[in-house]
Amino acid sequence: MNIIAIDIGNTNIRAGLFINDAETMMEKIAGGNSEEIAKVLKTYWQKIPFSKASKDKTKRDGVIVTASVSPKWTDAVKKIAKEQLNEKVLEVGIGKDVPLPMELDVDEPKQVGVDRVLAAFAAYSVVEDAVIIADFGTAVTVDVVDEKGVFLGGVILPGFDISADALNRYTAVLPKIGKVEVPQKPFGKNTAEAINNGLYYSAIGALETITRFYAESLGKWPQTIATGGNMEILKSGCDFIDSFAEGLVVKGIVLAYKKYVGEKL
Repeated sequence: MNIIAIDIGNTNIRAGLFINDAETMMEKIAGGNSEEIAKVLKTYWQKIPFSKASKDKTKRDGVIVTASVSPKWTDAVKKIAKEQLNEKVLEVGIGKDVPLPMELDVDEPKQVGVDRVLAAFAAYSVVEDAVIIADFGTAVTVDVVDEKGVFLGGVILPGFDISADALNRYTAVLPKIGKVEVPQKPFGKNTAEAINNGLYYSAIGALETITRFYAESLGKWPQTIATGGNMEILKSGCDFIDSFAEGLVVKGIVLAYKKYVGEKL
């Protein structure tokens, strides 16, 4: 199966190319960069082999599937695919082209970000047991799936950029720092370092505490998988995380589509 899977987030778009079910390429694109999105889509599409049924070699044997938390950028991706590739983009979600791949035990399923569900499904598909999924993006989400593969919900926290912006915006003199980095020492020697360290350690501390509470609720210590744009920054400080996975939502899109196709047969 040949799939272009596109995870449309709040800040970035991550696209993956899968040829014969194998991950071939993976790229991250700034959400508002239409030219780069078009370039990546065309490059990926041209790598997909032609359909054996296409005698004139005009129809490629592939599909474009997306999951999005940004309707505006979703429309942009669909427009690019239609105008430049003459292809329809399928969307994963409740009431969409491809249904959610797992049961949600939450109050309002439609309000749960599809990215959270797909990351959870990808993690559970590997672990096949209770699992915690921490996604460090614009917002930080920490979700949990039980041993039966049911999405139980989670927590949402502000990510690094949101927190840094809030400290600058709602105080008189605190500066807006740049990208959060791994602290050189636990205590900041200046204001910028103090903010950096505070954001860094608060993310690790929150995840460790939330993981413990989840484990107590489940009655067992589940595996914890981290993903997201800021995952790399936190690696060295999170020895309690079992594994780090890049592009977990993209992989969840592929698995959700394959499950959907398999159930239709």
